[in-house]
Amino acid sequence: MTEKQALRRADFNYLHPIVTRWHDNDVYGHVNNVTYYAYFDSAVNAWLIEQGGLDIHQGNQVAFVVSSACDYFQPIAFPDKVEVGVRVAKLGNSSVQYELGVFKAGSEEACAAGRFVHVFVERSNNRPCPIPPGPRAALERLVRG
Repeated sequence: MTEKQALRRADFNYLHPIVTRWHDNDVYGHVNNVTYYAYFDSAVNAWLIEQGGLDIHQGNQVAFVVSSACDYFQPIAFPDKVEVGVRVAKLGNSSVQYELGVFKAGSEEACAAGRFVHVFVERSNNRPCPIPPGPRAALERLVRG
């Protein structure tokens, strides 16, 4: 994704609400770049837990982030309300590649576009495993069309 391919709200079936916090801002008066990654993690994991039944505390499988990136188009700042759009670009046997868009409330164009890869692993040995049926079904609903 590049600025020329900026994401729009309509590109996503799932938008996760985020309320920015005072400490999200940096000395330049906008949300610090690393905070976007926390927003991405929150949006994706909320979907996996709520829609896929992923048990992050006791489940036999968990998902690890193994790759991530973000492009920034316009700043957001406290006290903005934002939404993080989540879609699946590629769904493999044990891994999933997400595309994410950060939108100010009411805005159609993304302020930032992110991507990251989760690999599902067995909690007991941290070895890759097939994506469990519940999370897989939830992820299939987010595969971009």
